[in-house]
Amino acid sequence: MIAHVFIDGAAGTTGLEIRERLAGRAEIEVMVLDDQDRKDPKKRAQALNAADFVILCLPDDAAREAVAMIENERTRVIDASTAYRTAADWTYGFAELEPGQAAAIAEAARVSNPGCYPTGFLALVRPLIRAGLIPHDFPLSVNAVSGYSGGGRAMIAEFESDGPEATDTAFRPYGLSLAHKHVPEMQKHARIEHPPIFLPSVARTYRGMIVEVPLPLFAFTRKPSVEALENVLRDAYRDSPVVQVLPADVATVSIEENAGTDRLSVRVFGNDETRQARLIATLDNLGKGAAGAAVQNLNIMAGLDPTAGLVL
Repeated sequence: MIAHVFIDGAAGTTGLEIRERLAGRAEIEVMVLDDQDRKDPKKRAQALNAADFVILCLPDDAAREAVAMIENERTRVIDASTAYRTAADWTYGFAELEPGQAAAIAEAARVSNPGCYPTGFLALVRPLIRAGLIPHDFPLSVNAVSGYSGGGRAMIAEFESDGPEATDTAFRPYGLSLAHKHVPEMQKHARIEHPPIFLPSVARTYRGMIVEVPLPLFAFTRKPSVEALENVLRDAYRDSPVVQVLPADVATVSIEENAGTDRLSVRVFGNDETRQARLIATLDNLGKGAAGAAVQNLNIMAGLDPTAGLVL
């Protein structure tokens, strides 16, 4: 059986990456509208309702509009925007997040693709919170840096053009109002009492991401060791072909480590004398942080090999 897939927003950065991962797959047929038809509401609505699976690579309001245009119960949706990531009636599309999450995705009609930053944060902290090593009411912070492709066409133009919008910066923090749209997603799916202090930044590299969570282990009730943290993460991801727990026997971690792949790597660095730890995740903001996750979710929903089309 061939799955018919329509990517609404296929001309954008994430949409193009998804199409690359689906190209040449005999079990999937990608429905394509030409430029004129993409702008025709009737043609777009026809495609949305004709597809078995729709992947939305749109701004939030446009994603909501697209969902409202689907008038049948057969078409299943994966939304890559932030519109539904905390919605109670949508399934969160992070297959490795919880035991049974992949099974829930497989049965879901509506799946919200995780954000890139939350993917790294949740991969690091959710298993430790579930195990009780991090108290659910502890005030966490998360420091992260992404390649500039995560900002879409406008930011790509800033870093790559020589026009008036161009920037020559190597690194800059943003989200300084502490009201970034990823924070509610992090808080809900980590199942923590307080929103984490989120410190995002962008670097002069096209793709790649580092997400880091510092932990003062001495302040935790159970005062876990660094080894205990790593053991919990290794147990959580022991059967995953996508998420890998790497040893902390390196002097540095590079933002490019998983660039160009759909992998997610996590490490636990720490000092048992000072009772401090640094949890670090690396991923591609366009891979496991966006297009790779969408294709993984599509595979799961369609009953296919979850890693088909992924770069691992």
